Amino acid sequence: MFAKLLIANRGEIACRIIRTAKRLGIHTVAVYSEADRDALHVEMADEAVAIGPAAAAHSYLDIAKIVAAAKSTGADAVHPGYGFLSENAAFARALEKEGITFVGPNPRAIEAMGDKIESKKLAAKAKVSTVPGHLGVIDTAKDAVKIAEEIGFPVMIKASAGGGGKGMRIAYSAKEVAEGFTSSKSEAKSSFGDDRVFIEKYIEEPRHIEIQVLGDKHGNIIHLGERECSIQRRNQKVIEEAPSPFIDAKTRAAMGAQAVALSKAVGYDSAGTVEFIVDKKRNFYFLEMNTRLQVEHPVTELVTGLDLVEQMLKVAAGDKLAIKQKDVTLKGSAVEARVYAEDPTRNFLPSTGRLVRYQPPKLGTEKGVTTRLDSGVEEGGEISVYYDPMIAKLVTHASKRLQAIEQMGRALDAFAIDGFRHNIPFLAVLMRNERWRDGRLSTKFIAEEFPEGFQPSAPKGEVRDALIAVAASIDHLSNQRRRAITQQMHGEPVRFAVTRIVQLGEELNRVTVEGGPDGPMVVTMGGKGTGERQRRVTLESSWWFGASVWEGTVDGKPAAMQVRPILNGTSLIFQGVEVPVRVFTEAEAELEALMPVKEKPDTSKFLLCPMPGLVVSLAVCEGQAVAAGDPLCVVEAMKMENVLKAERDAKVSKILAKPGDSLNVDAVILEFA
Repeated sequence: MFAKLLIANRGEIACRIIRTAKRLGIHTVAVYSEADRDALHVEMADEAVAIGPAAAAHSYLDIAKIVAAAKSTGADAVHPGYGFLSENAAFARALEKEGITFVGPNPRAIEAMGDKIESKKLAAKAKVSTVPGHLGVIDTAKDAVKIAEEIGFPVMIKASAGGGGKGMRIAYSAKEVAEGFTSSKSEAKSSFGDDRVFIEKYIEEPRHIEIQVLGDKHGNIIHLGERECSIQRRNQKVIEEAPSPFIDAKTRAAMGAQAVALSKAVGYDSAGTVEFIVDKKRNFYFLEMNTRLQVEHPVTELVTGLDLVEQMLKVAAGDKLAIKQKDVTLKGSAVEARVYAEDPTRNFLPSTGRLVRYQPPKLGTEKGVTTRLDSGVEEGGEISVYYDPMIAKLVTHASKRLQAIEQMGRALDAFAIDGFRHNIPFLAVLMRNERWRDGRLSTKFIAEEFPEGFQPSAPKGEVRDALIAVAASIDHLSNQRRRAITQQMHGEPVRFAVTRIVQLGEELNRVTVEGGPDGPMVVTMGGKGTGERQRRVTLESSWWFGASVWEGTVDGKPAAMQVRPILNGTSLIFQGVEVPVRVFTEAEAELEALMPVKEKPDTSKFLLCPMPGLVVSLAVCEGQAVAAGDPLCVVEAMKMENVLKAERDAKVSKILAKPGDSLNVDAVILEFA
């Protein structure tokens, strides 16, 4: 085994690799850019080497700097993680030239599968099912439109190099092909340094299902079953699970056999993933092969019991695979949720800032249910505009799929992050979505289930009652605590009103609370004179002031709810619902109703930057008339280009930003007449 391992990556995957390396007794070396000087992976490693400025092109993508770091520290192996240089054959060869082992497949396999056009030709030669399409390089938007019309709409425009949804567009018309072709080429160029794109038929109602393969340097290759990765937005995965609720044993065996056949055809000798598109009749078509460790590898680890990073290290060191295909069994079900720094209520636009609070849920295994967190951040750290917006991966595993989903829902409710917007409320709502729970998935799932974008629904039913009860119980605890203050002034004892008015959104609820901190509390709401049936909610919790998460039981069911103090109440987050809940006496409620409401300013005359980002280009000039839907400018954030379009017909009166400007969220870009 290697004595010293350099990790040519950052964030959660660097931390993930370091954990396994340390368990195996391997000395670890981190590399870091100026933006990551205080990052967690730097702190965790035994050594750390600075490799340049924040921009990935001048640090994490600079082969010479990383090879130099490996040589200067005496590392005898380099693990690339995923992204960056993980699928770069030139990087693998540069290490090989210096006598340093690349923990990944051989350069020939990387080259064969790294080019999506060539990989599809190889797949067809190896008798792997492929999607109809044009595999040649396309030079102009006009050529792209002609090819798309020949294939038949809808089509998928894809970057030949790279992955992660970059340089990928779905087009349903000639106009969308022309626009998507230009954007795909630009995104591919900035992300991978290669602007080649190709076009293939887009399979309707598709599922994205991939097969994990594992090979050694002695010709042995096996597969470890499949992962369902159909829940995506902007072609980036959000939820993954293993095994797929859709794939039967026969289809699994057929997909696995094709994945292994393709791997053998290119002499594959590490962990890798063969991705397929599967239609509603379980017909499957080769999509691409990722010659690296996948982001979603933890779900495979939990259902197989294997550590894939350990397997990669052993294979790279020359060991034979210790397991054969017949030894692979899939036990239970695992679900992974990617926690992103983005605002779901603003069309998932990136969000950046400092982690003012970062409190993960309870981790480990309890009663046969496992909760795992792969993360590369800690409280006080910063989410940078320069890199991918993923903060962490939360993973749960249980004997049954619905058990894993239920645990994921509870864990998300208990995951406290403050400092910027994130997608935990959206993930929490997904876990309660009936279509997801039933396993009726496709890559259009988010677009179909949230056609108007994501906006948390108003609380109702048991969720509403739980929010009211917890807010009332916190107010009750506050009153009891104040009664216990010592050396209070003498005189008439303070009488606390028995009845409280709980304001949830616009509605007022009359409640009473019984019990105290040493036992259960019973909150009674509705009943005589309220027009509602009487409801009693029993709460048990050891929560006390200062804790950001209320954990306990609501009517005997486990529940977690996030708590943030506000004036006259608390802001509560539960099952994706985030709402201020205020508690008043009856007299206070009457006075509150008389308070003026502050109106939001009118911003309809401005184009505001929806996220922190860099202005790439402007498509208009001052005095120009625009129609609804016309592109106005392109803003890049976290490696993705976002086209901002006019929401209505208007005339541009002022342009207040220029290409190259770095803007904060809500900065004014244009002003309309």
